[in-house]
Amino acid sequence: MAAPAAAGSGEGPRGPLLDDLMPWSVRPLRTGRPWVTAPDAACLRARWDRLVRAAGEERERLFAPTRARTQQSAVAALPGRPGATGRFARESGPCPEPVRILHGPFDEQWLLPDHRLIDVARPELWRVADDRQLFLVEHGRVPNDPGPAVSVTTLLPDGHSPAGRPGRVRPLYRRPGGLEPNLAPGLLPALRARYGDVVTAESVLAWILAAARPSPAGCVVPLPADAARWADGVELGRELLRLQLRGARGAERPRLPGGQRPYVRAAVPPDPGQLSYDADERVLHLGSGRVSPVPTGAWEFRVSGVRVLELWFERRTAGPGAAGLEAVRPRTWPQEWTSELLELVSLLALLAELRPRQEELADALAAGPGAGADALRAAGVLPVPEAARRPASVLDHREEGPDGQFALL
Repeated sequence: MAAPAAAGSGEGPRGPLLDDLMPWSVRPLRTGRPWVTAPDAACLRARWDRLVRAAGEERERLFAPTRARTQQSAVAALPGRPGATGRFARESGPCPEPVRILHGPFDEQWLLPDHRLIDVARPELWRVADDRQLFLVEHGRVPNDPGPAVSVTTLLPDGHSPAGRPGRVRPLYRRPGGLEPNLAPGLLPALRARYGDVVTAESVLAWILAAARPSPAGCVVPLPADAARWADGVELGRELLRLQLRGARGAERPRLPGGQRPYVRAAVPPDPGQLSYDADERVLHLGSGRVSPVPTGAWEFRVSGVRVLELWFERRTAGPGAAGLEAVRPRTWPQEWTSELLELVSLLALLAELRPRQEELADALAAGPGAGADALRAAGVLPVPEAARRPASVLDHREEGPDGQFALL
């Protein structure tokens, strides 16, 4: 579904809107039942097994039907997935292999990839998700929040926002295989004419990562007047991109220099209970567990006004209100979570170190001349044709519809 155009002609404060630069966007996934996602893949398999073994009213209660999904719902398979399409009420087979997703900002979790369990799965995202794809995720806007406006991932993002109005998910490519950049028609030639032939779809993405900022009109992406400023911003954006890929595509995983790397100083207990931070000692406490050194920038790193480390920890500690299949969780803190925490601390610390350069870029763009929507309009890039806001037809094979019937497309 196309995002609605902002009021006016696509000009935000000091720059065009992201909605016009990357016109095809998709709303966040809506699972409808929280138990289909989890930080731990093993507990998803346990939840599935418990559900398919249940019968009658207990199975109905565990399934947690909604208006969009019941056990009798007839739905197609998720694109690119081998999942079953028969009514879930008849399901008794093995659990589908959980897939890694990005659950909100910087939180890698797992999802049961069964369309019968997900209220709104956004099949158009699944169709273009491959090893060439990059997903730009907008974060919910919170006034006066200094956190990043966008982030990027190779994983399928669910678009969840911890606070504020959820943003949109924007694939970099409209077709699998890295084909047809999701950029306004004519944008690349217009940018090459201004900044040189080195402009590519990924360099545009890098610029957006470095320069995008929220506004009441939507996410704004200021464009500089000169090629030197563009090159500096793209270099910064590539550093942000490399970090946020987190080892994908052969990139190095986030790693702080020696002497600054966080280590476990005291083992995380089976039930850590609470998370706290000692700024003087730069120690992260997980109950009696201790991780250090943890830079203040990592602890204070926020998205949509929410501290990322606190939210990450909260999602991994069972609350007293957990019920139904959500209550099926690891009994003790898995070692894998500690490893993921150490990497997340490193990632957030490195991103925080780049924040001053982003602020310098923002100040320079605000003070200097820019190439706004008027320049793009003069180049024929704006207004964006409506077809560019709709998903491309990417189907070169049949997709299985409900109850094994192939969909007519």
